[in-house]
Amino acid sequence: MSETLLSIAESIHSGAVSAQSLATEALAKAEEFQEFNAFISLDPEGALADALRVDQAIAAGDTPGRLAGVPLAIKDNINVQDLRTTAGTAGIDFVPSTSAPIISRLKSEGAVIIGKTNMHELAFGVTSNNAAFGTVHNPIDPMCIPGGSSGGTAAAIAAGIVPGGLGTDTAGSVRVPAALTGLAGFRPTRSLVDQTGIVPSVPTFDVAGPLAQTVSDAALLYAVMTGKAAAKQRPVTDIRIGLPTSYFENLSPGVCSAVEQALHQVERAGAILKDIDITPISTASFEVGFPIGFHEMKTAMTGFLAQYQPGTSLEEIVERIAGKDVKDVYTDAVLGDGAPSPADYKDAVIRMTEIRRDYLEMLATNQLDILAFPTTPLEAPPIEGAEETVLLNGEAVPTLPTFMRNVASTGVCDAPGLTLPLKRTGGSALPTGLEIDGRPGEDVELLGIGIGIETLLAEA
Repeated sequence: MSETLLSIAESIHSGAVSAQSLATEALAKAEEFQEFNAFISLDPEGALADALRVDQAIAAGDTPGRLAGVPLAIKDNINVQDLRTTAGTAGIDFVPSTSAPIISRLKSEGAVIIGKTNMHELAFGVTSNNAAFGTVHNPIDPMCIPGGSSGGTAAAIAAGIVPGGLGTDTAGSVRVPAALTGLAGFRPTRSLVDQTGIVPSVPTFDVAGPLAQTVSDAALLYAVMTGKAAAKQRPVTDIRIGLPTSYFENLSPGVCSAVEQALHQVERAGAILKDIDITPISTASFEVGFPIGFHEMKTAMTGFLAQYQPGTSLEEIVERIAGKDVKDVYTDAVLGDGAPSPADYKDAVIRMTEIRRDYLEMLATNQLDILAFPTTPLEAPPIEGAEETVLLNGEAVPTLPTFMRNVASTGVCDAPGLTLPLKRTGGSALPTGLEIDGRPGEDVELLGIGIGIETLLAEA
């Protein structure tokens, strides 16, 4: 399914293709590409029933919506009515009676959900090497990771099974897999997206966001899932862009080349680039992110279980965690002696408020519209050995902090962040991404700039 989400919707609206045939094709491809392990569960019966309703509406002359008949994949920590939710772990397994509101919005516009996607267990990790449901493979190179934690959604789109889908992003979980599989991925401003019906990780930072082949497609999904206005392309000629210098350090040759080439094209088109030092903000973001995260991973999940899986304690969930990396974090830093105290949490929240103020002041002082930087410092590494370390320029570095390095502070600052796929350069067979971050609440504006950059890069 190489067509974009936009072109597919237009084909269905025009009657050139039926929603049922597209749903059937997507389900068949999901079975054909099982080796990528993108899905935890498929829903042939529900998808075909929804597709039939779209076809019947079109036949009756009705307008079935902007996503009429478009097949989508949804990360398995987002509730979809009558489909099991697992969050990628054995201890969570329930069938919700209602969908998350963002899912209801998609379906009200005619979207056809074919299944729930695999992910890093409990959304805590960047490899999507899931010990409970199996490893997700990167369709660009099946020996490599797809990124995480929304790796299954990214793999489903990159494999051409569906043209788009949803993931969740706490500290890069939409943007990292999008970058490593050659997709666009958008982390919205937290307050603009309804999080009801989504298995929580860290509610202060968690937000659902779209992944798609293009920024334009991701923008359409965002508009539907939030009810916001559709983004309109903004030319890059008058944009002031800040380049956080620390985010450009120690990059792989392929990432460095691709990002430099893209920024050179943007500058030639008239954008103004300015180096800035964001180190105080990014350092402070890591310092407050973990105490806030580990505290809320306990309190939020406890409340969620009471509502959706009563009778199951967080301790029972942790006992059944299959992945050592995730289990160690929950055992030690969430439930154990390493857990932050209430005072630690309170202090971190106060500092976070200061960081958010500093972020806005930095943009204002430098008269910046956006920041731009490499989404990840390297391309997708091999699956084998990636759970703990990866090689970056010949040196073994820790996997999680390396891939979080440039993207984690976006959530702490409550900023929207968009990663755009870049052309592969220097002989690299693996994709990479350019991220742009904007002001909190200005999601539509950021997406408009992203469409402008996407259009510019496509013309080169």
